[in-house]
Amino acid sequence: MPSQPANPEPAPDYDSMLSRKFGKEVANYFSGSPLNRVGFLRGDHKYLSQALNHPSTQFLLCNELQPLVTSSKDSRDKLAWVKHDHVKQVIASDPYASNEQDMLGKYDSGTYIPQMVFLGIDEKGKDGLAYTNKKNTYTGIPHFAVDVTPKNSVKEACEGLIKELEGKGLAFAKGRVMDIEALDELLLSPTSRIRAGKGANSLIPPSAAIYAEARQLLDWNARNPFCAQCGQPTLSVNGGFKRTCPPKDLSRMSNALPTTGVAPTDASERPPCATRKGISNLSFPRTDPTVIMAVINHAGDKILLGRQKRWPPYWFSTLAGFAEPAESIEEAVRREVYEEAGILVGRVVIHSTQPWPYPANLMIGAVGQAIPQGEKIDLGNDPELDDARWFDFGEVREALRVGTSGLGEDAGPEYKEGGLRLPPSTAIANQLMTSVVNGFANGVAKM
Repeated sequence: MPSQPANPEPAPDYDSMLSRKFGKEVANYFSGSPLNRVGFLRGDHKYLSQALNHPSTQFLLCNELQPLVTSSKDSRDKLAWVKHDHVKQVIASDPYASNEQDMLGKYDSGTYIPQMVFLGIDEKGKDGLAYTNKKNTYTGIPHFAVDVTPKNSVKEACEGLIKELEGKGLAFAKGRVMDIEALDELLLSPTSRIRAGKGANSLIPPSAAIYAEARQLLDWNARNPFCAQCGQPTLSVNGGFKRTCPPKDLSRMSNALPTTGVAPTDASERPPCATRKGISNLSFPRTDPTVIMAVINHAGDKILLGRQKRWPPYWFSTLAGFAEPAESIEEAVRREVYEEAGILVGRVVIHSTQPWPYPANLMIGAVGQAIPQGEKIDLGNDPELDDARWFDFGEVREALRVGTSGLGEDAGPEYKEGGLRLPPSTAIANQLMTSVVNGFANGVAKM
């Protein structure tokens, strides 16, 4: 079984009364970014232009959403960062040289601009950009993500850059990226450092959360190139966090249908679009709330797990599903468990959350308890599950010790064929099961 990266450390609580009452915060893989997103600077093109060209700035390149990494047989993949000199051949000019209003007036959908996303600043880094707005100064190393997928007018430039980087021993990751570092080792206490097996000379900055942000934003921009109202191409603004439908297009599409029947007088002027009026004139990144739940029986000594047919033999996990419109998280937990397993759930509490950039989920982890007369499993409502069972806590504890792995990976060396297999520690399902079987619901231990 490949070793799993450590999950990030939760935020320090400074002896918080909340921690004393509810337990320590749980941090899941893909959370714990070391960057300050400074979202209020995304619309400041003066700042973004300085950040783009600053010598300290780092760029994460993604090809078909896969990140550039340094790969080694002896260590886990690490994100590979490049400087502006590498990306200037792809992005050509400074897209932030003019303000957003001027960008809208000069918009040309016939000119392809590789997608960039401003990820935030690393305030721990040395020699970062110091920028002062009207009131405050913000200092840190700017981080951007850039889509270098070879296509359109930058196809040759991207291919040349990729070839150059691969010649230096770098590569773009394959498959789902679930093995890069998530732990901010610079924040580790001495005891946590020993527990994680980290020496003083093996510090690796956390990368999983940064990649999650980059992937989700690049993917969202790629999936939403057109206005949902009028069908015209949209423009990425606000550092890659919003898209807007410009009023003009120097390469205006001739087959677009006006939404009001009013013919434009300017050749570059687009037909009126409802998104340019009122407060709904922007498209924002999509995040889909998804519930994932550890359900215990009324007696508090068994946990409900299910499996899909495509999973490896003996591999089970907690149940999960999308929250629906006008539905609370607690209601979504009860509905999904009933639909998939026929179990009736009473009390539900929120445990922790996990960003999941495949493509845009927020996994909301919960713990629920079945009511006494609702513990009979019935798979006849929804065909999603191939099997569902109640497992004793002891069996789950042993499986968490010896039988965890990713899909398609082997279990640990102590695993015996036929034993229960479970998701790895990078999955929130693992965190939920670990908390439950170690006393989360019975008062012996907290989160």
